[in-house]
Amino acid sequence: MSPSADPARRTDSFPTPGPSRRRVLGAATGASLALAAGAAGAATAADLPLLGTYDVVVVGSGAAGMTAALTAAKKGLSCVVLEKAPTFGGSAARSGAGIWIPNNPVILAAGVPDTPAKAAGYLAAVVGPDVSAARQQAFLGNGPAMISFVMANSPLRFRWMEGYSDYYPELPGGLPGGRSMEPDQLDGNILGAELAHLNPAYMAVPAGMVVFSADYKWLTLAAVSAKGAAVATECLARGTKAALLGQKPLTMGQSLAAGLRAGLLAARVPVWLNTPLSDLFVESGAVTGAVVTQNGASGLVRARRGVIVGSGGFEHNASMRAQYQRQPIGTAWTVGARENTGDGILAGRRAGAALDLMDDAWWGPAIPLPDQPYFCLAERTLPGGLLVNAAGARFVNEAAPYSDVVHTMYDRNPSAPDIPAWLIVDQNYRNRYLFKDVAPTFTFPDAWYTSGAAYKSWSLDDLAGRIGVPAAALRTTVSRFNGLALNGTDPDFHRGDSAYDHYYTDPAILPNSCLAPLWLPPFHAFRIVPGDLGTKGGLVTDARARVLRPDGTLIPGLYAAGNASAAVMGHSYAGAGSTIGPAMTFGYIAALDIAAT
Repeated sequence: MSPSADPARRTDSFPTPGPSRRRVLGAATGASLALAAGAAGAATAADLPLLGTYDVVVVGSGAAGMTAALTAAKKGLSCVVLEKAPTFGGSAARSGAGIWIPNNPVILAAGVPDTPAKAAGYLAAVVGPDVSAARQQAFLGNGPAMISFVMANSPLRFRWMEGYSDYYPELPGGLPGGRSMEPDQLDGNILGAELAHLNPAYMAVPAGMVVFSADYKWLTLAAVSAKGAAVATECLARGTKAALLGQKPLTMGQSLAAGLRAGLLAARVPVWLNTPLSDLFVESGAVTGAVVTQNGASGLVRARRGVIVGSGGFEHNASMRAQYQRQPIGTAWTVGARENTGDGILAGRRAGAALDLMDDAWWGPAIPLPDQPYFCLAERTLPGGLLVNAAGARFVNEAAPYSDVVHTMYDRNPSAPDIPAWLIVDQNYRNRYLFKDVAPTFTFPDAWYTSGAAYKSWSLDDLAGRIGVPAAALRTTVSRFNGLALNGTDPDFHRGDSAYDHYYTDPAILPNSCLAPLWLPPFHAFRIVPGDLGTKGGLVTDARARVLRPDGTLIPGLYAAGNASAAVMGHSYAGAGSTIGPAMTFGYIAALDIAAT
């Protein structure tokens, strides 16, 4: 047996047509089905060096892939994880790692008043008819068990994100206090040398601090809120304690990815880095392995029982985005892992899989800063700011769920251009709140201005000229907004009507914590474009995570989870962590199904 085929090896790192809006069916005709099957099956086992044989081959080392591999290993199956990148963790490692799993043991122990009936009613109301009831129930029914399994088989522990509301808490079953949770602090030393292969975070935690996702709400207010200052002090104390103990503290996505990787190390599951998927290996209509590239050469990894595709979305594939998604679009506005170019989705399509939700993504307003896009959460919700379009008019509730804001931008853009939009704030806002990682009163980097991501002026008229919107319209919009803010109500777009709107706001502002007038120059404008955390369309799967053909039949041996599959959330977004929670759950479901069959 070659070294790379040894299941006991802990770490293997190798050197360096027309769009459809709702449902895109791969290989829609008999001729294309035959072509797709031929493409994957053209290479024979004799043509390719055998790199290893396992019960289960997992493609991708994100949250979906590592959860699937851990589950398979603990069910007594030999397993390998194939990772394209030189690092493990994918987009999950870069993220805040919110996890939305109703009725899980962590949130129930924290006193969250959830029930299966509430969760089922809420998810059905959010998702609507886009996703089958069977898949919704599979997610809700298996999610809590998955969390218990992960905690029993890895060092991961979790914390409820208290007060982070479901995104539509007014719907039946919605919870204003929220169902989302996040990983607890983890010491990176448990990974030893493997810690060096962890994909870095999208935004680094401030030096010397240990920060959870739930802390950022308060760190934003640290200059004007006693609780914000206390949270900042607590974050610093955690960092100091970790340093004194010689720890390498990890939180958020870094903790999640490291914890899952530690579970795989303990279960003796190899993770092969720098091993991109070239294609699925198909024999007699069944997927029986993966064709990969190592050191510039192709090889075959055989799967006795099944292949689980957890390779992420296609956010960094410009041609796929142009084919399937609305314009303007590209690869420059996403914060997803750069290796996510749809490899698993394309391989599945060649094997005859149906695709769905390819027009959609886990959207969010982003500022296209020169180094990387900034996914804009608190900044557009805090009091003292508003969004305007090319006409200088408001067009959306700025505090709405981030995916909804971008859906509105695309829906309206053909007739009332909203791309780019502009976030307008005043100096009072800048004197009070953290903006990205720039402290209150501090100036923004010059590169923000030279790149066209930010503008500043002492008058609204001049600012309007700089960003190319009508000055009179901007003045009228700000004047009306200021009157609404002083009254504390927004009849135009209902900002502040939902409990969710008030999460990233300033409780010291009354009568509405997310509405304040703009009055103090200079005024600032920030370019807003349709960013995303990753795409959400991909291989169509059933309630057991098995990949389906356009006619609804199964592709034997092929499973998918995470952003390589069409999301169980459909075109919506139930709460913080609606990406990672289902990804982990369907990875778990896929491995259980393989073990059972």
